[in-house]
Amino acid sequence: MLPADSRMRAASDFESVMRRGFKSGRVTVVVYLARTAEPTRFVGFAVSKAVGGAVVRNRVRRRLRAIIAGELPTLPAGARVVVRALPAAATAPFAALSSDVHSALATACARAAA
Repeated sequence: MLPADSRMRAASDFESVMRRGFKSGRVTVVVYLARTAEPTRFVGFAVSKAVGGAVVRNRVRRRLRAIIAGELPTLPAGARVVVRALPAAATAPFAALSSDVHSALATACARAAA
């Protein structure tokens, strides 16, 4: 489970990361990563109505939180990450969703480090 103090909530934070961050997309998700000078890491999730109804969106969000919780300590200091779910995330098995998130996050981290 993600610590409560590591979640992004403000729309302006999401906008900032999505506009100036490095983007990496897969079939089920798009990951945006921006670096800041602050030492803390923040993660936010964007799951729109295009993914499905409320029950489906919440299930996808819970799955994404579980996947990112294991990745949080490996993120660089000052990382701001937004994981945007695509409609394919609603029907994807957990293993496929996890693989897409890990792959997209690794690519975004590599682009940010370059």
